[in-house]
Amino acid sequence: MPTAPPPSRDVALETRVFWERFKNPLIAGLSIVLLAVIAFTGYRFYSDRRAAAASSALASANTARQYEQVIARYSNTPAAADAYILLAATQRKERKFTEANKTLETFIAKHPKHELVSTAKLAMAANLDSMGKADEALAMYQQIASAYPNTYAAPLAMLSQVYILKAKNRNDDARRICETVLTQYRTSFWAGEAMQQLRLLKPITLSTPAPTAVPTIPPMLAIPPAPAPQAPPAPSPKKP
Repeated sequence: MPTAPPPSRDVALETRVFWERFKNPLIAGLSIVLLAVIAFTGYRFYSDRRAAAASSALASANTARQYEQVIARYSNTPAAADAYILLAATQRKERKFTEANKTLETFIAKHPKHELVSTAKLAMAANLDSMGKADEALAMYQQIASAYPNTYAAPLAMLSQVYILKAKNRNDDARRICETVLTQYRTSFWAGEAMQQLRLLKPITLSTPAPTAVPTIPPMLAIPPAPAPQAPPAPSPKKP
């Protein structure tokens, strides 16, 4: 039985009908996509220009005031995050330990995932030690060693504990920390420092001289001493 041929299709007509029916939604959708692309491109361009300007400003900054200006003007940029660390370091050099720790606390609160968070906490602990708050510093070093076991901060925090424990005459505790550093970080730079400290922590005998006073802050975290004041030059004799 012969079958009826399929009805002929006018593709052009069907396309025109489809366009007339859906042109408004299509135009609206394309407009939204186009605006989103333009907005994203503009934002990236603005962000890149702002980040470059922030990096340039940070590179030329060398005072606390200039670091504060970078933070205020270019917030939420990588340069602003670095400016917090540099500002705290400047405040520490000026022996403004409380201000430095407030700066570092703000940095950690604003950038909790930053790679320098452990460095900031080490600096905070050293500032506490410089303020005579050895117990608080010791607790913070312990927290750093526990929270960042696979970073350079852990052995440095452990060795920093050794200096405080030695000052407290807790040599057995200091010796155990040195042994832990030698066990867990034996291939690191800090293993050599731990070995040296362990030699200095030998049990005291009758023939062993009394230990001399040692600083509680490790040399790598200590503040350079302020330059001694110099007398003004003597005036040159007046010529007759």
